[in-house]
Amino acid sequence: MTMDVSAVIEQMETGEQDAALAALQRYNQEKSQCFSFPSEEQQDRETGELKQRLGKLVLGFLERDLQPSCKLACLETIRILSRDKNSLAPFSSRHAIQTLARHAAISLGQGSSTPEMPDVEVIVEALKCLCNLVFNSSEAQEAAAQLQLMFGVAERLKQCREPQWNHDVRFFDLRLTFLLTALRVDVRTQLAHELRGAALLADALDATLGLCWLDTYEVARAGEEGQSEVSPLGRMETERAMEILKILFNITFDTSRRKVDEEEAAIYRHLGAILRHSLMSTAEGEDRTEEFHSHTVNLLGNLPLPCLDVLLMPKVQQGSIEYMGVNMDAVSMLLEFMEKRLDRGNKLKETLLPSLSLLTESARIHRETRKFLRTKVLPPLRDVKNKPEVGSSLRNKLVRLMTHIDTDVKTCAAEFLFVLCKESVSRFIKYTGYGNAAGLLAARGLMRGGWEPGHYSEDEDSDTEEYREAKPHINPVTGRVEDEQPNPMEGMTEEQKEYEAMKLVNMFDKLSRDHVIQPMKLGADGKMTKLEPHDLHCLSQQPFINPHQNEEEEEREGEHSD
Repeated sequence: MTMDVSAVIEQMETGEQDAALAALQRYNQEKSQCFSFPSEEQQDRETGELKQRLGKLVLGFLERDLQPSCKLACLETIRILSRDKNSLAPFSSRHAIQTLARHAAISLGQGSSTPEMPDVEVIVEALKCLCNLVFNSSEAQEAAAQLQLMFGVAERLKQCREPQWNHDVRFFDLRLTFLLTALRVDVRTQLAHELRGAALLADALDATLGLCWLDTYEVARAGEEGQSEVSPLGRMETERAMEILKILFNITFDTSRRKVDEEEAAIYRHLGAILRHSLMSTAEGEDRTEEFHSHTVNLLGNLPLPCLDVLLMPKVQQGSIEYMGVNMDAVSMLLEFMEKRLDRGNKLKETLLPSLSLLTESARIHRETRKFLRTKVLPPLRDVKNKPEVGSSLRNKLVRLMTHIDTDVKTCAAEFLFVLCKESVSRFIKYTGYGNAAGLLAARGLMRGGWEPGHYSEDEDSDTEEYREAKPHINPVTGRVEDEQPNPMEGMTEEQKEYEAMKLVNMFDKLSRDHVIQPMKLGADGKMTKLEPHDLHCLSQQPFINPHQNEEEEEREGEHSD
């Protein structure tokens, strides 16, 4: 390997284009598939020094007036060398980034020049070099930010409908933008605010998908208006669309947590309509479709909550899923996507939570969405013999998640079901069991029951005849009818019962003093607080509280809340 690099350097130092071209082409061909660089210290240092020397020579050649084939060979060599983190030094300087940007036809403001007759192959190769360098080198990232590279790339992104740029130029423009916005907060802010990135990229996504607008917030694929099924999105269009979705995610990640003005809301609604179309579209192949939908769902979760109403705006058409006069196609697709991720069970925090959180917030803010989801997830209870977490229904699967080892996963699953229950404690316990519900109720200070303040519409009574008959016999902790158990205190006198109670209190007291356990009690605010030793005796004197007490009253309150 050392000899190979030395031989190339020797030919480059002659300064002759033909000799340099032949040497670079041989080197590029041999190393084209080299992506790993095993570290052997002595050899690594020697090779790294030679590669850096070769890099300087190649950059020097790019300053000259070269024939296109030699220029392309130099850029290919830089692309290969930039994969190795030990060879980045010559390419990470401000001057090197400026040179590569010029060959990528990226304008860097006043005084910079781009080719009048751009060579698309050269542009693509230079863009690949920039992508590698930005990904691998913090110095290159800093140089790109100082040169305001994003402004030049954005100028070409605006030309998304012009035919002069092929797929590769567009794709690597987008990939470079994604890397810069992912790795540099300042560039992310620059694109989002100074360059109006949301509107710019929404237009690029519109052009990539080939859309036409049927109404203010309703779109279709051009030439396929009115068709119930649209043809799959092509491979190249899917690749570009996913890059756009990833960039938009980077620049909007904090949008849902802040207030937006009317102008911003209009842009996000416009974008939301495009995302709804993306959600209802397919790509070539099931895996690629799921990847495309995943990026779409991630971005939908960043949109301001009031702007999610665009998911429900399209008119109900033949073949649409309609509920309460509203088109529920998008909500149904989100639910189907979420359940598919749930069934897969891999990396739930990364794969499931975006769609589950999106459904939760949509249900919280849109009455029709909540009611539709409740019919699918929490239909009227009939099975009261099995625990809520046992079974194959979507409710069973979500209740199982409420005791998941990952706190974020179990909290998100509980939150979703709680919202579908209109944040009614009694209804939540009814569908999940008190044992499963306790974590969320404790966190919210609702262990004593009650109602979480919220704006929810009236629902009809969902109790089935089976549930009403079994209700008095349901164990509220497990959420099912339990087999009758013998009463361990049957036949005891009051003195014996008191003796056993105090014996239990003393056992808890000893475990507590030895710091084996930490007994807790329910405070007046509904939250758990530390139970002191002297409290244990008081608890033994408290009367038994019927777990079904006030449930009917709370349900009636829930049915008439707005």
